[in-house]
Amino acid sequence: MSGTLFRYVLRTYVQFAVGIFAAVLTVFLVVDYVDRARIYANGTAWDVLVLYANKALVTTQQLGPAALLLAAGATVSSLRKRGEVTAMRALTFGPSALYLPVLLCVGLACVGLVAFDEWVGAEASRRVEEITVKRFNRWGDWGLYHTPKQWFRRGEHIFHLRGGSLQEGFQNVSILTVTPDFRLARRLDAETMQPLEGSRWRLGNVMERTFGRKGESEVRVVESGEYDFGVPADAFRIRPGRPEQMRVPVLREQIGARGELGLETRQFLLALHNRFSYPLAGIPAALLAVGLALRPGRKGHLTAALVEGLLISVTMWGLMVVARTLVLTERLAPAVAAWVPPVLLLVAAGLLWLQGESWLRRRGA
Repeated sequence: MSGTLFRYVLRTYVQFAVGIFAAVLTVFLVVDYVDRARIYANGTAWDVLVLYANKALVTTQQLGPAALLLAAGATVSSLRKRGEVTAMRALTFGPSALYLPVLLCVGLACVGLVAFDEWVGAEASRRVEEITVKRFNRWGDWGLYHTPKQWFRRGEHIFHLRGGSLQEGFQNVSILTVTPDFRLARRLDAETMQPLEGSRWRLGNVMERTFGRKGESEVRVVESGEYDFGVPADAFRIRPGRPEQMRVPVLREQIGARGELGLETRQFLLALHNRFSYPLAGIPAALLAVGLALRPGRKGHLTAALVEGLLISVTMWGLMVVARTLVLTERLAPAVAAWVPPVLLLVAAGLLWLQGESWLRRRGA
């Protein structure tokens, strides 16, 4: 295709993308502020400014794919309204003259959104939640993600670590040893628990109870003792926080550590896959918007393109919500849930493109 035509379509798309994104971002932030203005009455103007500066960063990642697909439909509709699409066909330029520039721009933007979320968005989301809790006393479900975990299981041992940390040592701990039929065989209660080499631990001020199969028990108190629980110290590297606010290396570490200690990992796996699947869903969504705007007999109006784009966005969000619910209820694998929406969008875009190619061949015949 002509380089001039390619650059023209690309420039038109970029103009729409920047304009639509700026408008959508502004509307979202203004509506959010108006809706929550009463909450910010006890804070300072600087707190609100910092909060919304970080919200703008988070919203960029959230609304980016939607803005890209809206811009794709608006670009093609604008060109059709001016008769330029008809002129392209008269000059034997096929749909690729529109698909390729949009694909290039959207592809680069979506890859950029992945990097943006990894390096900026996740940290900005954490700051938004922190400011909301500490400056405006709005807790939400903060405690659900930031309360330290106390119960762990590794093999036959169940750990209840009530205080402390891996770095400074744990305090007020209980370690239960169970048999394969889940019968309590031993219970250790200690004031301190310090890691040693390998999987060995030093317990201080220990009360050891052992339980026989027939109900008999024995109690022993020791000032200090070394025990091998088969758990290395780095297995307890559990970090509090939302998985969506963690970078990919931390997510991978937490998935491995939580899996070793019998903690839930599905939400972390979903967050890991969504770090890539959600921004990249903008590519098939934009191609679908182009295909809808190119379908035969369609009026080239901007309003229709925006409505179609909003419908695609709502559908994509709906699929993501349903998929997330199925993951949390353990009815769908996290990887499948994360990639089903973009795959369905890609299939729809491909079918629409094939339909358009078939229509053009029939006209050419």
